[in-house]
Amino acid sequence: MQKVGGMTELEYAFLFTLRKVNSINPADFQPFFHDLPIDPYIKGSYRLRRLSRFTVTGDKLTQLPHGYLFQSKDYNPLLGDVKREFAELDHALIELESFKHLILAFSDSCKLHPEAEIGVHQIRTICAVDNFGNPAPEGIHQDGTDFIGIYSVARENIQGGETHLYTAKKEKPVFSKILYPGELILVNDHDFFHFTTPIKPQVAAQGIRDVFVLTSPSLLTD
Repeated sequence: MQKVGGMTELEYAFLFTLRKVNSINPADFQPFFHDLPIDPYIKGSYRLRRLSRFTVTGDKLTQLPHGYLFQSKDYNPLLGDVKREFAELDHALIELESFKHLILAFSDSCKLHPEAEIGVHQIRTICAVDNFGNPAPEGIHQDGTDFIGIYSVARENIQGGETHLYTAKKEKPVFSKILYPGELILVNDHDFFHFTTPIKPQVAAQGIRDVFVLTSPSLLTD
């Protein structure tokens, strides 16, 4: 078996997991991506975003009070040390059974403590012939949390948007894959850096990439 960075591919599989959550229909989420506000902290108006935080007790979700996203420059050289504010997720989205199943899949798979905060980032990246979209403008990075989940909701008229995992910034990726709708990747943020390649349209029209990014701890502050 091939070794990468001193570990086999099988050993890496225990540090991140790619799965399909059969209890979720990604089409349930698509209507809620049509009215996302523009992310005001990124130049180019190609990223749209909402953000909320939750805890899980048993099979019940509790939405926590509104907070501000904050990361150190050590983790986000582009927007580190900036207190960022985003609109909350739509209440009707939070009420969906599919949304609850997504959060429970993340919490259960990562074996989170019942009081652990989970941040849920709802993100659409758009692209056009003259304006490519960059899902990770900060480059290869860690988020400064414990666990990350990326759930693919939709890919329409795009090339690229491939998710990469690295053991170090200057190493080759140990995982490279396009996440297709319904796929969820779970990553230990302490063990990996991650990156998603830019997207461009397949034909001369707008393209979109819709995802939920889940983090625990949430990285939100009051």
